[in-house]
Amino acid sequence: MTEEVTQAVGTSLATHFLTVGGFLLAVFAIARLVSEKRPPSNTVAWLLVIVLVPYVGVPLYLLFGGRKLRRLRQRKRPVVLHLSGIPAVSPAIACLPTAHTLSATGAGDPAGGNIVRLITTGEQAFTELESLINQARHSIHIATFILGRDDTGRRIVNLLAKRAREGVKVRVQLDALGCLFSSRGFVDVIRRAGGEVVRFMPVIPLSGRSSANLRNHRKIAVFDQHTAIVGGHNLAHEYMGAQPWKKRWNDFGAVITGPAAALLNEVFLADWAFASRQPLETLQREIDPSAVRIEGDSALQVVASGPDMMGDPLYEGVISMIQEAEQSIWIITPYFIPDEVLLRSLIVKARAGKDVTLIIPARSNHPVTDFARRHYVRQLRKAGARVMLHTGRMMHSKAVIVDERIGLLGSANFDLRSFFVNFEIGVFLYSEADVRAMRVWAGELLRSCVEPKPEPRPRTRLLGNLAEDLSRLLAPLL
Repeated sequence: MTEEVTQAVGTSLATHFLTVGGFLLAVFAIARLVSEKRPPSNTVAWLLVIVLVPYVGVPLYLLFGGRKLRRLRQRKRPVVLHLSGIPAVSPAIACLPTAHTLSATGAGDPAGGNIVRLITTGEQAFTELESLINQARHSIHIATFILGRDDTGRRIVNLLAKRAREGVKVRVQLDALGCLFSSRGFVDVIRRAGGEVVRFMPVIPLSGRSSANLRNHRKIAVFDQHTAIVGGHNLAHEYMGAQPWKKRWNDFGAVITGPAAALLNEVFLADWAFASRQPLETLQREIDPSAVRIEGDSALQVVASGPDMMGDPLYEGVISMIQEAEQSIWIITPYFIPDEVLLRSLIVKARAGKDVTLIIPARSNHPVTDFARRHYVRQLRKAGARVMLHTGRMMHSKAVIVDERIGLLGSANFDLRSFFVNFEIGVFLYSEADVRAMRVWAGELLRSCVEPKPEPRPRTRLLGNLAEDLSRLLAPLL
């Protein structure tokens, strides 16, 4: 009997300590959550998860919930684009509200003297990448969120190893979560050839440099500091390849030659210094001033966004674009989860008679985001906006086009994670010819789109309504 009593007391004490510990962790998580001054919807979503299911919510928040953490800011210096000799743009462009807004956030001023060549297919993306790797004379800097362990990834890795053996400085930065299965042995051939490979923010529990939430979603490739590829393409078979593939995703990007490529190289070096623990000042000594030279007449503004920026420049830039629109706003994105400000801004423009067009995949690779977007899509359509569903292949393209005057391309989706959490890269285009080319591409994309079917009556879609409501409730966490 004494032994049974002892066991019961021990079990009771253990349960008590676990309860108290869980309560204290929940209090800590809530205090940290409130102190971060997130958007209200995001705060409420996390509060519900922490309070209603604390044994699940607290660990999830500690692992995935951090945003612009102060310690991360101290370790990773803010991206500051400060290259000298950048050609100025015309006063008409410099005075645009969007350009001025972005400059005020610390994103840097627009740069003139560039050439832009749009990338609209996965085959073109692979051809451009392979060609520029082969042509590089001094340096190859590549950052990607995903490196596939497939024929595309293997071919790129082997080619980079070949160039490293030939004396070209090869640096490859892989996001530790997105490249979880390809950031070690798969790329050792590059290391053995003399190239360098680093992982960005390893997902290691209790590590001071770890966070599963703060991911580097930037896709940047810079060659000889003078030519760059930027957009949504990852280095995997789904995104690009030498041969056509009917299941390949529809993606979008651009090859940029000129001063803006040198600015993209600065962004890469800032990320590399953090991931490799090399002094940024040492890396900046490699910058070649002769790489900053005029090649064309395109005006671009390079914008880095994420925890290494004091504000949210991409978010503010998109809001400015919407507010500046006089005729049309076209948004192409795989995931559409706006906050209240973005949604209301689009609704107001649609009700004012502007052409607000949203192109999204009929079915994305993340079903929960498809349920979460339904409410926002419904509100837009009620306001008079046009929503088109891209059919067939998964559409992973990301772009915003306003009045054929301003275009935005890069790595960011039109969702809360891209605007407020991830490290992202965007390029704003201000030259009429470039923006018109983007509009032509978007028009061609419409050929593979259909309008949404009329929604069934509420009583006939009870499960769908429940899934939609739950997904929308958790949308700020997606």
